Amino acid sequence: MNSETPADAGGGAAPEMEHIHGIGVDPADGAVYAGTHYGLFRIADGRATRVSQVQDYMGFTVAGPGDFLASGHPGEGQGGPGSVGLIESTDGGETWETLSLSGEADFHALEYRHDRVYGLNSMTGQLLTSTDKQTWEPLGQEEIADFAVSPEDPDVLVATTEQGLTRSADGGATFELVASAPVMVFVSWADDGTLAGVTPDGVVYTAEDPDGEWAERARLDGQPEALTIDSATEIYAAANATVLASTDGGATFTPMLDQ
Repeated sequence: MNSETPADAGGGAAPEMEHIHGIGVDPADGAVYAGTHYGLFRIADGRATRVSQVQDYMGFTVAGPGDFLASGHPGEGQGGPGSVGLIESTDGGETWETLSLSGEADFHALEYRHDRVYGLNSMTGQLLTSTDKQTWEPLGQEEIADFAVSPEDPDVLVATTEQGLTRSADGGATFELVASAPVMVFVSWADDGTLAGVTPDGVVYTAEDPDGEWAERARLDGQPEALTIDSATEIYAAANATVLASTDGGATFTPMLDQ
């Protein structure tokens, strides 16, 4: 994939968001972005503006200020393999470049931490990692829905499964069940060490340690689609094709888009 002109950047009515697959916060300005079935959206002032070409962003994460990583499928008429592999934007999502694994990987979960990328390839079910975004090392192969990486240790991961939350201390090679945690579908780990997760029926939980107590917070209105935690107080979730924000540690959530 080469650089493309963004589809709806710059104005007009806010395009409809459907199938939100990932949420990220840009540290450059604190803006919230949502990767969806029909492009990448920037959410601000109650509006969602599409900043990218129309394509399916199945995995999305923020690597740094204005630096985004994603995966998924090309849009109509774009050509190329059915899965784009790992792609990167260094201009806030307006243009994208293919880095690796085009046609070989469809990452449904992506993390960038400790100067490395972690990705869950839905095509193989395998967890992979890369330090240069080009060459990849296979990790474990578990039935994982989502995962998060510790901000302190690159070898400590948590992952959601049908059996419950699991934890790895060997870089994702093996996982063990976390008895204290509820069954969750999405999980996220903030830089300050706070964790957040959401159950399949939309109940949000937080914890200070994956093996510690998980405190029940608010219930989302609808089936959860994505989750990210930026700090102990700031949590963002997606349900019913909209992004919800919490500024009180998950006690309450408010839609970010004007109705």
